[in-house]
Amino acid sequence: MDVAHKDHLLALARRAFGAAFLLFCLLAELLVLLFRRHAALHLVPASAMLLLLWRSTTTRRAAAAGIHLVDFACLSPPRRLRIPTAALLEHLRLIGCFDAGSVEFMSKVIEASGMGEETYFPASLHLIPPSSTHADALAEARAMLVPTLDALFARSGVPPSAVGAVVVSCSGFCPAPSLASVVASHYRMRDGVRAFSLSGMGCAAGVAAVDVARGVLAARAGAVEYAVVVTAEIVTVGWYGGRDRAKLLLNCFFRTGCAAALLTAGASSAVPAAKYRLVALARTNTTADDRSYKSAVREEDAEGITGFSIGRGLGGVARELLRAHLHDLGPAILPWHEKLRYAAALLLYRRWKTRSKKLPDDAGDGSDGGPRPNFQTAASHFCLPSSGMPMIRRLAEGLGLGEREAEAALMAFHRFGNQSAASLWYQLAYHEAKGRVRRGDRVWQLGMGSGPKANSAVWERVAGDTDVAEAGDGPWADCIHRFPIGES
Repeated sequence: MDVAHKDHLLALARRAFGAAFLLFCLLAELLVLLFRRHAALHLVPASAMLLLLWRSTTTRRAAAAGIHLVDFACLSPPRRLRIPTAALLEHLRLIGCFDAGSVEFMSKVIEASGMGEETYFPASLHLIPPSSTHADALAEARAMLVPTLDALFARSGVPPSAVGAVVVSCSGFCPAPSLASVVASHYRMRDGVRAFSLSGMGCAAGVAAVDVARGVLAARAGAVEYAVVVTAEIVTVGWYGGRDRAKLLLNCFFRTGCAAALLTAGASSAVPAAKYRLVALARTNTTADDRSYKSAVREEDAEGITGFSIGRGLGGVARELLRAHLHDLGPAILPWHEKLRYAAALLLYRRWKTRSKKLPDDAGDGSDGGPRPNFQTAASHFCLPSSGMPMIRRLAEGLGLGEREAEAALMAFHRFGNQSAASLWYQLAYHEAKGRVRRGDRVWQLGMGSGPKANSAVWERVAGDTDVAEAGDGPWADCIHRFPIGES
């Protein structure tokens, strides 16, 4: 039996034991109540349950303990790469690979998505016809990675020579040498630097990259003091020049963007200068289910043109995935009072549902209409998948969040479009630029990508309160005063 399988079985056994022990405590509490024993006996099972829940929470948090975010930086693309909607539609008509129906379809999708007029395309896609060669993709990668990392090293004061691990996530472009090697070579990093490149993981790759960096920092404690995580999407190779409407959606949503974060271990002398502490990290996938696996896939169309297909059943797959993910993440981040409130509400609801014959089994949105945890008790600020304003609002509603909580995701999509996993860092930059993140506040980054997978990282602010001045050199520096805005 391999180690991974053995660990999985041990984890299942621990969960089963915990559930059985909790049930035993509840039964003991009920017996004490039924037989009207001394009130002090209530403390025994109650204390045992609290101890079990406390240990479960501390075990989950132990993996994240000691990892700090020193600083992060987001790319501010040059204005010469700006692509207003009218210019984009004219461009689509002129390049000759799309028929009138395809252009009209993309026009409607862009208009309905709520995307603004200041998003960016790489230089190669501004050409007529667009150029999507390997050299173009590599040039786009360098044009994003280098300025972003330059800004990160300047902001943090940490030189590239101090970095012991580099993790680069880019879903659609995987060159040789890898993008992580491109970074290490450009900055002449030390010979022992650990370099990792992640591909094919979509918008959830950013948190996966943080998880990889966390593992390196934990495994190489003392030898590796800093790890750099870079998230980007190379739009040049993601461009689709065919007529399959399931593949045209990426042309409508995805735009240029890149972010980089500097992480350090808890034992580092730089921790007092860090901005955030990693509180929890959870990763969930439903890859074993064929319907889920095939809901979003890169493949060739009937004409042999490669593109990324988004299936019609993706909405249902996303709901099921999110439900499973929240089941894993919720116990680690929800406070005690909310866990107790939700447990009581759920018990009452199930009792009522059992007795009521008029209650529908499904509310029509993939849920049973029952109580939901209040995730606003777990985090003060939210960074959500940037999949268009309507989808962001639906996701926020499913999480019990309002317009205020979804504001960063909505405005980041409007201003920059979907930048894949990097969007979560642009949203965090938005929160900081608004001066909203206070010491002790928690920020929840939720990414959902192909596979399908849902990954979350929850950060706690350990530095002082954010100041609007922090946006001085960030992606929102020249425009934060204009946001939030109404949907256009």
